[in-house]
Amino acid sequence: MANELLLDTGAFVALVDRSERRHADCAAVLERWTGAIVTTEAVLTETLHLAGPRWATQKVCIEFLLRGAFTLVSASAASLRRTAVLMEKYHDVPMDYADATLVALGEELGTNLVFTLDARGFSAYRLDGRKTFRLMP
Repeated sequence: MANELLLDTGAFVALVDRSERRHADCAAVLERWTGAIVTTEAVLTETLHLAGPRWATQKVCIEFLLRGAFTLVSASAASLRRTAVLMEKYHDVPMDYADATLVALGEELGTNLVFTLDARGFSAYRLDGRKTFRLMP
């Protein structure tokens, strides 16, 4: 598997909001990680929504990307098709759109490393229908 780390919404929110219960855990992962950290537009949108209406907090989210700390990967037609298949398959978990984009991106990049606080979802999801995710923190 590759050396990219998939960034999910909960971890992103915890990184930018010091009052989050798991902030220190997520900050420690970020400090130790030396490879690329990738995320999707769906995760960014969800993170900005959960960060709340204050521009100062939303600005921190955007600045992570603008500084190059995280790489934003846009959806393609192929990844959107794969996302729809995944959401149908995992509708009982349930799988939301942001999670589905990360699973599709993991398959595309060949990485099973996910930076998430959603242990329930990412413990159930499988890459290419069989490979499990390694969760961080």
